[in-house]
Amino acid sequence: MQKRALEHPKITVLWDSAVEEAYGNERNMLGGVKVRNVKTGELTDLPISGLFFAIGHEPATKFLDGQLKLDEAGYIVTAPDSTATSIEGVFAAGDVQDHVWRQAITAAGTGCMAALEAERFLEAHGHAAVDGGPAAIEEDSAADKAGAKEPALVAA
Repeated sequence: MQKRALEHPKITVLWDSAVEEAYGNERNMLGGVKVRNVKTGELTDLPISGLFFAIGHEPATKFLDGQLKLDEAGYIVTAPDSTATSIEGVFAAGDVQDHVWRQAITAAGTGCMAALEAERFLEAHGHAAVDGGPAAIEEDSAADKAGAKEPALVAA
């Protein structure tokens, strides 16, 4: 895909640059962006009518180096068909372990898998669920009294 994008006659790659502002036109549609070259400081105004924004593809896992097994690209290594990591009881999900799809929907799915695996792990290690469920919701918790908008989740 990268090769096709670089060779496409209607695509211009702006290296070492970051979008600083997107602005509208007289019809309240996207009218352009202001892009700054991070090396030279030059600000360029680009009139555009469409924008595809990607955050990046480098997982934010540097702080785990030496603690969890990471692959050569920095993704957390998980067991096949699982979210279990190199440390027992630690599970990983989403963009930090998914180097293939990197989509919100797949991150949500692996997040669900990790939650279920963590629950099973806790139950297998003598940390039974509260009141027969995965967690109890404490309606009158300290967090609730402090003005939290959601009830606190409390596990045994």
